[in-house]
Amino acid sequence: MRLFLILASIIALLAIVFALQNAVPIKIAFGLWQLEESLALVLLLTLTVGFVVGLLVSIPTIMKREWKISNQKKTIVELEKQLDEHIERISSQRKRIDYLETNIQPRVEPSEANQS
Repeated sequence: MRLFLILASIIALLAIVFALQNAVPIKIAFGLWQLEESLALVLLLTLTVGFVVGLLVSIPTIMKREWKISNQKKTIVELEKQLDEHIERISSQRKRIDYLETNIQPRVEPSEANQS
C-alpha cells in the first residue's frame, strides 16, 4: 500500500510539473459547451477526475474485502474458543484417566485367584 502511495505521488508530481511547463491556452469542447483554459488546468482537472473515478470504482471492492476480513476474524475467534474448550476437556479427561489408573486396583476374578 505504501509503495502504491509513493508511486501515485510521484506520478502526480510529474503531472503537475508537466502541466506547469505547458500553460498554453487550449480550447475544450464538451457537447454544447466550449471553454478556453490553460493546458495545465485541464491536465490537473483530468488527473483529479481520473483519481476520483478510480477511487469510486475501487470502494466496493475494498468494502467487500474488509467485510470478508472482519468475518474471518470473527470465525478465527470462535474457532480459538472452541479449541480452548476442547483442550480443557481433553486435559480434564487425561487427569481423570490418570487418577483412575493410579487409584483403582484391577479386579481379580475368582478363577484367577484359584489358579495362584
